[in-house]
Amino acid sequence: MSEVWVCIHAHCYQPPRENPWLEEVEPEPSAHPAHDWNERITAECYAPNAAARVLDSQGRIESIRNNYASISFNFGPTLLGWMESEAPEAYAAVIEADAASRSRFGGHGSALAQPYNHMIMPLATSRDRRTQVAWGVADFKRRFRRDPEGMWLPETAVDLETLETLAEYGIRFTVLAPHQADRVRCAGGEWRDVERDGLDTTVAYRQCLPSGKEIALFFYDGPTSRAVAFESLLDDGETLASRLIDLARSRRESEAGGLVHIATDGETYGHHHAHGDMALAVALGRIEREPGVRLANYGLFLAEHPPEHEVQVREHTAWSCAHGVERWRSDCGCSTGGESDWDQAWRAPLRAALDALAAALDRYFEERADGLLREPWKAREAYIDAVLGTADERDGYVEEWCASDTSHGRESALRLLEMQRCTMLMFTSCGWFFNDLAGIETRQILRYAARALELAESLGATGMRESFLAAVSDARGNGPTAPDGQAVILDEISTAQVSAPDIAMDWVARRAYGAREAESSAWGAVGTWATAAAPDATAVAGTVQVTDRRIKHSDTFIARALLREPDDFRIRIVPEGSNEEDRSGLRYLEDLRPDTRAVIEATEVRSDGRSAEEEVIAGIRAAIETFGLVGDDADRRRQLAVVEDLIARAREDGLELALWELQNEWWRATRPGGELTSPTERAIAVCLGFAVDTANDHQSG
Repeated sequence: MSEVWVCIHAHCYQPPRENPWLEEVEPEPSAHPAHDWNERITAECYAPNAAARVLDSQGRIESIRNNYASISFNFGPTLLGWMESEAPEAYAAVIEADAASRSRFGGHGSALAQPYNHMIMPLATSRDRRTQVAWGVADFKRRFRRDPEGMWLPETAVDLETLETLAEYGIRFTVLAPHQADRVRCAGGEWRDVERDGLDTTVAYRQCLPSGKEIALFFYDGPTSRAVAFESLLDDGETLASRLIDLARSRRESEAGGLVHIATDGETYGHHHAHGDMALAVALGRIEREPGVRLANYGLFLAEHPPEHEVQVREHTAWSCAHGVERWRSDCGCSTGGESDWDQAWRAPLRAALDALAAALDRYFEERADGLLREPWKAREAYIDAVLGTADERDGYVEEWCASDTSHGRESALRLLEMQRCTMLMFTSCGWFFNDLAGIETRQILRYAARALELAESLGATGMRESFLAAVSDARGNGPTAPDGQAVILDEISTAQVSAPDIAMDWVARRAYGAREAESSAWGAVGTWATAAAPDATAVAGTVQVTDRRIKHSDTFIARALLREPDDFRIRIVPEGSNEEDRSGLRYLEDLRPDTRAVIEATEVRSDGRSAEEEVIAGIRAAIETFGLVGDDADRRRQLAVVEDLIARAREDGLELALWELQNEWWRATRPGGELTSPTERAIAVCLGFAVDTANDHQSG
């Protein structure tokens, strides 16, 4: 009988959520108790899948496995950028999983690339498509240290021009929904209509392109994918495995072989379905033990089973819209709920307003770049090296692509490039996906529009703002919080816009309160200051130089601050050389950014810089580390009781995530050592929730 392969693909993506002026994600109250949705979904899904628990019948941990090493997956570039700084352990596990998959799957890594910021490619200009793919490939190569074989298309939205662009940049395959295939045929055979005759989703297809190039296409199993994402198939890992194995067995019995594969949002495994990561881990283990069934990824299958069938795609289609790609430009009927009288008529005028703004910004870029950039559009395509690079790499980019030798000219060139980056970010697909103009995703793309406008105006552009505000006012919201697009964008500018004086104020306030310094990829601040402390007040005075690292521009400010009580803080920030007695620069505690206020409040509660959560976990870790130092069995039992009590208290305090990380830490530390032979190690394993008889096996998958 033929061997049948099984592949599970997880599309992991979040829209860029950073404040465009700060390049930091600010608090998102709807994600409570997490700081923001990236943090919440990472805790519920991305991190758990990097260390998924497999439990025994008594709920003890049998093993921990990195699911990513056994499946196919893609992470959006902007999400990986956030994870690299904010969730480094989960980020490292994703990178390590791709390396492990190359060893497991014949040199073919499981990670797929993705166009940079999830733009709907068939609705993009030809130039933007190229840059989106080029930036996605460059980001992938920098992170995974290899060329991507495949690329996941945002919302699987496809047309021939997009596939041509993928092929041009060396992409060998992509994955689509079954309804996106129009016609298929065997080599030299007659075309068959898919809607009439059906589609075999277990083989790869060849799409011939107008240029003469070709690209391989996989079409996932639609019914099984829907059952995982939207029904109850993920409620139990054994049930999921049985469904996939049954499909594989039917292929084996018919001697057909092939690839049984499903594709869903990666967030399905833990965020949409609680403990979906654990169900996936169980399913993977069960499939691995099934004779004649082999886990694989797309690259390996394609290498061993090149396409024998040709396909013609149904252009301008996507996996999440029943009306082609209308969800991202019209009131097509696809939405995520809302009130019964709501509509999405705002989508069309929003798309039109942003298209017109982008066209105006592109024209301005071409006009203004003359004498500032060598080959401006090629410089934009290469700008990803500066976006992702170190300070030295950014300097190298400036040397290579900036035509001006003056600091002012180079700063102007960087402003133009940042304007272009924000122009692309304002087309992130989530801005149209949901039910109302007031949603955080739509507000976010309008923030990018505001930032792009600001950068253009800083270089002398005129007239664009008025035209855009007039056009976007035609986008009518469904409630009083967002009557139209103009109201939304003006609100976002008033609440999100940050300038150099704000950064200077933040810097001085943190020193006055003794709080830790802010870490920012976008801004830097250095200064000289003096602090004078009295029983009832603390005074801070000095100068602060603030640098916008993105455009290499610096401003210097004179700062005077007075702290009387924790909530009585006042500060005056004025540009160097101006009237230091100018009262217009006077600000107060409530003027600080929310994240800064949160840091200050935490500093007031704990002067040692360690959170309550960190203190509890440090206590558990210390108790474990001293476990082996106790004397007789009675002492050991007493120490064990201390560890158990600390863990119980941590659970009562809701520190499950911290305990989860402690379990991961212990598993990684002991796994290379083989069997747990000492009573100390076995006792610790039990305290942490491991099944000792199976912990000896150290199977991590």
